[in-house]
Amino acid sequence: MSTEKTAADTPVETAEQGPGAASGTAPSLAKEARPARDGEPLLEVDNLGKHFPVTAGLLRRQVAAVKAVDGVSFSVRKGETLGLVGESGCGKSTTGRMIMRLLDPSFGKITFEGEDITKMSQGRLRPLRRDLQMIFQDPYSSLNPRKTVGAIVGAPFRLQNIEAKQGVKKAVQEILELVGLNPEHYNRYPHEFSGGQRQRIGIARTLALKPKLIVADEPVSALDVSVQAQVVNLLEDLQDELDLTYVVIAHDLSVVRHISDRVAVMYLGKIVELADRADLYERPMHPYTNALLSAVPIPDPSERGDRQRIRLQGDVPSPLDPPPACRFHTRCWKAQDICKQVEPPLVELSPGHQAACHFPENTTVSATDEVARAAVAPAAGAAPAEESAPEA
Repeated sequence: MSTEKTAADTPVETAEQGPGAASGTAPSLAKEARPARDGEPLLEVDNLGKHFPVTAGLLRRQVAAVKAVDGVSFSVRKGETLGLVGESGCGKSTTGRMIMRLLDPSFGKITFEGEDITKMSQGRLRPLRRDLQMIFQDPYSSLNPRKTVGAIVGAPFRLQNIEAKQGVKKAVQEILELVGLNPEHYNRYPHEFSGGQRQRIGIARTLALKPKLIVADEPVSALDVSVQAQVVNLLEDLQDELDLTYVVIAHDLSVVRHISDRVAVMYLGKIVELADRADLYERPMHPYTNALLSAVPIPDPSERGDRQRIRLQGDVPSPLDPPPACRFHTRCWKAQDICKQVEPPLVELSPGHQAACHFPENTTVSATDEVARAAVAPAAGAAPAEESAPEA
């Protein structure tokens, strides 16, 4: 088979090695942690949910609902990266699209920079789109094949009626150079680029208006491993340079460990564990998180130790009819009767580490204990007041 390249192909292929490029290996897991972020959250999500109606009959009446997301809560501080992980169909992408207001939530609240945007009209959302941007999963379908790179990356300027100081073309070329592409690619079409380069074009479009928050919906899942490393390193370099805030949605735990500051694990529409990256990977508490981590391949046999693969039985239940109480009890090897009757709340079992489990691992405290303790505390605090009333 011939390996000859045309002259037109050569600059496109070599442009892959831009800022953030790496050798043909997966992203390294040993990453220096950034300092903890303090201050007010940039994004807050409170009890957010999305139920898609299922209709039937001539009158198209609702007969059921797909509970894609069913009450998730978290916050993201400025400059932080929150990783959102879980199996396919757990509601990660739906959560990201609701944050972007591409989908209207069924219930719950989304607060961005202290402002409630849950029910904000599209007219009021329009200027806010400058600060909220999204990197889509598929670099092949997220770009218009009929438009040039210049038109694609320059579209945000036109839609938001923003005039660049040196002109839109110059601004677009500077952004292309920032993401590791050649400014001369301005007049080329998406089909002339590789998958990694198309994802860089998508990232360039996202950065055009200098957003504050970027939701990255599986930004590297459609790319091969060597290109994944380049794109992940690029995202980190851009975050350090532009002080960006990320919500990264992924199912590859190695990528999430490399790029995230905190990690939230989702199962069947709910968050079952939320913790700092190092704490979650070293001391996972929820059985589902343990099962996910046991499936991460370790290339070096000497580092595998005595780790055993946890194989979950059965498939993920349907969000049309999720199990009662704890949704993981149908596949959990630690499930008992209470798991089928009482839903464990997501509570803090150790500093900065939340889990929703009656029988968590790597800790002596359960969600049930924390709820009972919280209920007893107000009563204990009220007792002295009742005793002092007669003396008054």
